[in-house]
Amino acid sequence: MPDFEKKYLTIGEISKRTHVPAHTLRYWEKEFKLLKPERHSGLRKYSYTDVDLILTIKDLLYEKRLTIEGVKKYLQGDKRKKTNDIISSKEQNMDDKELEYIKNELNSILEILRK
Repeated sequence: MPDFEKKYLTIGEISKRTHVPAHTLRYWEKEFKLLKPERHSGLRKYSYTDVDLILTIKDLLYEKRLTIEGVKKYLQGDKRKKTNDIISSKEQNMDDKELEYIKNELNSILEILRK
């Protein structure tokens, strides 16, 4: 099943998509209370909202060089501000590989629609 049809993604899929190792994602779940993937049959299932949050945390830690405590404080701020920041952060961090991936996915969809 193509990713765009899935409601939830596994930790492996999230790790590949965000370039954050699975062990780091598990650690972030302990540190950041907002990151709570659902569990189905004992397995973590991440939503697309979780992906946005992971990319935001990654940006704050690695690009903006905030500490874990700094990220926690940032995430506790105004929810409206956080939502806008998640969107702008995601747009700013889209690299060439991600753009190429999206382009290939769209081309695959076009091929399906043309059949």
